[in-house]
Amino acid sequence: MGSLRTPRENWVEEGLRALASGGVDAVRVEALAKALGVTKGGFYGYFADRDALLKEMLDTWEREATDDVLDRIEREGGDLMDKAYLAGQLTFSDRLHPIDLAIRDWARRDQAVAERLRRVDNARMGLLREAFGTVCADPDEIEARSVLAFCAAIGSHFLAADHPGRTRAQVLARAGDLILNRPPSNPGQ
Repeated sequence: MGSLRTPRENWVEEGLRALASGGVDAVRVEALAKALGVTKGGFYGYFADRDALLKEMLDTWEREATDDVLDRIEREGGDLMDKAYLAGQLTFSDRLHPIDLAIRDWARRDQAVAERLRRVDNARMGLLREAFGTVCADPDEIEARSVLAFCAAIGSHFLAADHPGRTRAQVLARAGDLILNRPPSNPGQ
């Protein structure tokens, strides 16, 4: 009886894990095989080379970061603001967020990755514009609120500052309230 091959998806998933933890340079066939507990020979049954794996990893991330998120928010329902909030929660989840940050770093050095990131970010901004358009008529304000919301979601992870007397979650919740022009979620905190 022949041995079972490691499924293609396992190689992609392990590649995404390596990318998230160590950047694109950490995505090496030998290291992935070791992490999977297999020989690297099985890799070449699925992929012509490392570049083919990297492309499939990007395809997987793009699908999960856009199509899968949009499908989920449509299933969950709610108004557009609820959908935009859920999209943010899904996008910046423990699964997608580290991959997203690694891809942002990779995009600084690779034009094709930068184009892919631009496409994903444009889809995300489109949802934000649509959501803010339900509570605001001024196109300039819609764009500004969309950018602020997106930058807060991404940039908060790069900020190392303390927030005396507050948790980061409290500060981000209040920032969201300000961007959404709503009363504080947790008054007095």
